[in-house]
Amino acid sequence: MSQWYYADAQRERHGPIEADALREKFRAGEIDLGTLVWREGMQQWQPLSAIADELQLITQASTGIDLRQDYAAIENGTAAEPAIVRAATAHSPYSAPGSMPVDQNHVVTGGAIVQAGFLRRFAASVIDSIVTGVVSAVLLIPIALVMGVSLAGMAGSELANAGAMLAFYGIYMGICILVPATYFGWMHSSNNLASLGKMAVGAKVVRSNGERISFWRAFLRYIAMIGLAVISCYISLLVSAIMVGVTERKQSLHDMICDTVVVDKWAFTEHPERQSRELGPVTLVIVGLAALLILGYLALIAFGFFMAIAQS
Repeated sequence: MSQWYYADAQRERHGPIEADALREKFRAGEIDLGTLVWREGMQQWQPLSAIADELQLITQASTGIDLRQDYAAIENGTAAEPAIVRAATAHSPYSAPGSMPVDQNHVVTGGAIVQAGFLRRFAASVIDSIVTGVVSAVLLIPIALVMGVSLAGMAGSELANAGAMLAFYGIYMGICILVPATYFGWMHSSNNLASLGKMAVGAKVVRSNGERISFWRAFLRYIAMIGLAVISCYISLLVSAIMVGVTERKQSLHDMICDTVVVDKWAFTEHPERQSRELGPVTLVIVGLAALLILGYLALIAFGFFMAIAQS
């Protein structure tokens, strides 16, 4: 007899079990028509409703319509939709590997979730910092040039010059905060659910239940990170890095505040088997370059230290 596997509401897979045992679980209410099941020979996971006939779960499917009393409803199209049809269309099953793109609008539960760890997030942040830094510079350079020319042509007092510099500093801080906050808000709430950096390392940001986050949640997620950093003198960034490395869901402080998780791009989709726990080439290259830069910086400091000792 065929051996069956099924996924429960906690995304855990169970099996193998016999078809009789699967039918018994259905009758006992432990699983329902939306439960994802699979057996050898099936090309993809399917909801139980799709193979109800094969398992003989429903010996006589009822449409829920009394033909004698509801003939008019059938004629005008207002008849209630059969329950078995609703159950079949309300869930997205696992699919076998193929060329189908990721559909981020549907959250599929029932499989293991691969969290994006510290190194993947670090590599993504390096790429995103370059992107937001370039955009901020493009906005700041013209403003700096205009203000520099204005100050050079003015014969104002030192107080006026100080006021102009404070105004420029305020604009500078505003751009440095609003540009990345808007960037992350836009990218993380898009169909990709990821910034350019996270796309490069194969990760995305979602709610803890796998749902897409809104623009304002993504926007405030960055504001929360910056706010905590300023208040704690950047100690919160170190704490968040440690939390990403050691916590079960690899959540930072701002993830916990905003109810978000950073996961593999195939998590909560119809293809959870495509998730990867490996770092990937982009992450390895960026981490390697960062390590070389740190080692070079330390070597430069050591060289300067020994030169100072030699000259003393």
